[in-house]
Amino acid sequence: MLPHVILHNAASVDGRMDWPNVDLGLYYELAAHWPVDAMLSGSETILAAYAATPADAPAAEPSPEAQTLLVVVDGRGRIHKWTQIRYSPYWRDTIVLCSRATPIEYITELQEQGIAHIIAGDDRVDLCAALEELNARFGVKTIRVDSGGALNGALLRAGLIDEVSVLITPTLVGGTTPRSIFTAPDLTSPDGAIPLKLTHVEQLRGETVWVRYAIVKSDE
Repeated sequence: MLPHVILHNAASVDGRMDWPNVDLGLYYELAAHWPVDAMLSGSETILAAYAATPADAPAAEPSPEAQTLLVVVDGRGRIHKWTQIRYSPYWRDTIVLCSRATPIEYITELQEQGIAHIIAGDDRVDLCAALEELNARFGVKTIRVDSGGALNGALLRAGLIDEVSVLITPTLVGGTTPRSIFTAPDLTSPDGAIPLKLTHVEQLRGETVWVRYAIVKSDE
């Protein structure tokens, strides 16, 4: 059984994730709207968040009230600052999603540190199978995605997103680089466009607009 997947992001009016001037306090205030079991991020997002953290930096004290799991897609075995990442006041523990192509040395590293991991897929992480195992093994029923365009796009193309929440900041960025909120292969026909149902729209502080959509499934 697949968990309910909520994608929560911020973007400029033209859908760019670079330079949108996000009010992070507002962003995470709204993220708390959902009582989720896990937060899903890609390796790029985690590496960027902890880039300035020294490898020997002391770990934070986990909060006894934290109920959320951090789930990280890291099929290439790129993240090693697990002490700083795992012990955080924001989540109770970490699970890493790998594939059968993930270096065995990395799997051993995770095992030695007692970090739970799921192996799903051959050349890359099979997100559908991994999410099903998260539900079966760890009881994850609701996931909030907090990541960049690559993971967002992969989830979109795999049909795994149930709800989209976007803070639209009052900015226009422009450009030609693929920094869209959904970075995915181009469609070859309009049949692949995913219909949405508007469930909420609200103007917030700083001229920011919050929009929420439900994904219209093909069987609805």
